[in-house]
Amino acid sequence: MNLGAFSISLAVKDIAASRAFYEKLGFKEVLGDQTQNWLILRNGETTIGLFQGMFERNSLTFNPGWTCQAEPLKEFEDVRDIQRSLKASGLTLTTEADESTTGPASLTLVDPDGNPVLIDQHVG
Repeated sequence: MNLGAFSISLAVKDIAASRAFYEKLGFKEVLGDQTQNWLILRNGETTIGLFQGMFERNSLTFNPGWTCQAEPLKEFEDVRDIQRSLKASGLTLTTEADESTTGPASLTLVDPDGNPVLIDQHVG
């Protein structure tokens, strides 16, 4: 199973302060809108998302259909196929992608330590 590009989504209290901190570590903004309380920052192959008021906890995020540079792939494992594999392996999902649709969709689950895992497909 290929989950796609990986990033960590950070639930931040002050997006401006967090942005300034991570920029000092060499991260640069590549997507997002600070006025909407979300930014995607990258340093080389490493991607982090800053989200103020959108998530309760930090979350592991995977994006099927994207490279680590957020470029679409021609071929990838659809989130619905991933969902079927996860459920077949006995994992419980907290949200599910609608199996009757195609294109962008997401699912979530929680690891044994309570960490949210988001599999979020942005491409069709």
